[in-house]
Amino acid sequence: MKILIEFYRTRAADDAHAVLGRETAEAADLDDAIEIARLLAQTLNMPQRPDAMTIADANGATLHSSILATEAINEERPAS
Repeated sequence: MKILIEFYRTRAADDAHAVLGRETAEAADLDDAIEIARLLAQTLNMPQRPDAMTIADANGATLHSSILATEAINEERPAS
């Protein structure tokens, strides 16, 4: 299935969302889509580290939305 992944930051004061990146991909199922999104969150060059993501299908229907553990993402990156 074709999916659209949006990575964003949220502001706690008013729950505002700032989109940092969008990617389309092909996924076998929702579990595969989530795995692809988590990998992209670690490897895409975005202006800031995203703290959440949304996965939508080709029609724009939201399939999954979650908070990303930014500490875990940063710990998995090798030190420069």
